[in-house]
Parts: sequence; structure tokens; C-alpha cells
Amino acid sequence: MILTFEDKLKEIENRYKKLEALLASKEVISDREKYQKYSKELAELKNVVEKYEEYKEILKKIEETKLMLKDKEVKQLAEAELQSLKDKEEKIKSELEARLIPKDPYDEKNIFIEVRAGTGGDEAALFAGDLVRMYIRYAERRGWKTEIVSQSPTGLGGYKEAIIGIYGKGAYSKLKFESGTHRVQRVPVTEAGGRIHTSAATVAVLPEAEDVDLKIEEKDLRIDTYRASGPGGQHVQKTDSAVRITHLPTGVVVACQEERSQHQNKAKAMRLLRSRLLDAMEEKQRKERAKARKIMVGTGDRSEKIRTYNFPQSRITDHRIGFSVHNLQQVLDGELDETIDALTAADRVKKLEKMK
Repeated sequence: MILTFEDKLKEIENRYKKLEALLASKEVISDREKYQKYSKELAELKNVVEKYEEYKEILKKIEETKLMLKDKEVKQLAEAELQSLKDKEEKIKSELEARLIPKDPYDEKNIFIEVRAGTGGDEAALFAGDLVRMYIRYAERRGWKTEIVSQSPTGLGGYKEAIIGIYGKGAYSKLKFESGTHRVQRVPVTEAGGRIHTSAATVAVLPEAEDVDLKIEEKDLRIDTYRASGPGGQHVQKTDSAVRITHLPTGVVVACQEERSQHQNKAKAMRLLRSRLLDAMEEKQRKERAKARKIMVGTGDRSEKIRTYNFPQSRITDHRIGFSVHNLQQVLDGELDETIDALTAADRVKKLEKMK
């Protein structure tokens, strides 16, 4: 049976009332685990139920105002009031629909962003560096913490590969649509003839996995240590501080050498490994529900070309939703909100269409 919009709301309201009764019962009060579980569910439903109460009140006022239309003396006033109420009804209904969308379980999580230079040689590596700086500046604007987890820099200031950690509430919800191939069109600094080149870099956004998300057995790991290379002080030449971890069942390998101690590098590498394994599990599920995934913005496939950064026209275009802005330099300086908001809104619309 397909539930209507009102049926879903009534169902949620009934569940809310049941939870209130359960939380007042001696049986649940004495069971800490149940009490916490029901309290959390109640809190999640509260914003829907409160808005539903507001919605029902508006519907009641609409019916009362319709009766006033029969009175010639107040008909004109009632018509104006009715239009105002209907506008409020549409607004509240839209807000309710948004609140009915199932929440992504990873939305509040911290993230790892992996940026890799693609086609384009040195220019692709420079562009990868631009993207890394863009995400770091965006995070700083929001007051989030960032760190370089792993990097393979090039001589010109770019990256063959870089992994950054971004730590802040809702980091995944804001940046999850960044996964895919980013393309740049500009005159490279290495181009003497002034010709425009097209290069690319791939981005992967991984929610940071916790122990509760994924269990990793020690017996499934091979941990190697080695001397770090590149900048970082003289210690890199004297100690085996770098760590490489191989997950034997899957063959996934992670490495970290950014910290001075082997213990710190191992801890970072384990966090990254856990997130990569969780992402691999999610990727398998994404493929299994590929048709359903079409309701989302893009496919999440890292080979999918999602965005073009056109320097001559100072334009950034997101191909998934046909959205363009003409403030390229500001975006590269971390002003991503306009594009992210457009992607989030488009995703919400598609999900709502699927629900109807």
C-alpha cells in the first residue's frame, strides 16, 4: 500500500505519541539502553511533529475562512485572508516534505577527501593542488579543523595525490557531492604559447568510519614501517616513522608519514583504512541499487565528470544540475556555499519526486 503525504505524517505522529508513553513507563525508565534509544528517536521525530501541528492548524483556519466567503459583507476580506493562508500552507508543506526525507546516516561525520591528479601532467597536479587548497579554505571558513593525512607533492607546487582530513559537524553533508572528476580549462604556467589546456583531477569524499561502523581484526593487517621521505625535518632521515598498513582480505593499502612518531602515523593510517573499507562496502551497495541511485545528484562514481573550471570565462559549471557561477577565483578561495546549496536543493527535489 502506498502511503499518502498525510498518511506518513499521521504515522509519524502516532509513533511520537507512543514513544512519549514508553519513555514515561517504569519499564523503559529502568532500562538505560532502551531509554536512550527511544529518547533519540523521539528527538528525531520532534521537528516533524511540531511542524505537522502547525500544518494542521493552517488547514483548520483555511476551512473556517472558506465558510466566511458565504458572507457578502466580509467576502473580500476573507478572500485575501484565504490566499495568505494557502501561501502559508504551501510553505509549511514544503518544509514538511523536506523533513520527511530519510537522513543520510553519515551526514554528521568528519571526512577524508582524496584528491588525485588525472590527465594533464604537471598542470593536472597543479589543479589538484588548487582543489586541496579550496577544500581547506572552505573548511576554515566554517570553523572546521583540517590536516594533511598524506601527500605526494610535485616540484611546481601541485600534488600527484593528497589526502586531507576535515573535522567538523556536518562535513560529509556539505561535501559529499564533490566526489567525481573535476576538469580545468586554462593556460598552464608551463605553456609558452598561451594555449588553453584541459586537465583533470579526481576527488573522493569518504565519511570517517568509527569502530561501531566497521570492525577490523588485527590478524587481517600487515603493518610495515619505513623511513619517511621529503620535507619534514631531519628526523625523517633517521627514524622509521612512516607506516604502511595492508588489509589482507581486501588488498587495500594505506600509508602515512606526515607525523613525527610511528604511533601517530599508525593511528592516522588506521582511521583512513577504516574509512576506505567502509567506502568500499558502500560502493558495493551503491552498485546493487544503481537504479535507485538515479534519484540522487550524480552517481557518486569517481569517473563521472561533475564540474568544469573555466578560467578564461571565470566560470564554474556543475554538469549534474546545469548550474554555473561566474566567480571562479572566489570559489577556489573557499566560497563554495552557492554551489553546494544548489546541489543540496536539487538532490532534495529528486528525492521528493521519488517519494510521491
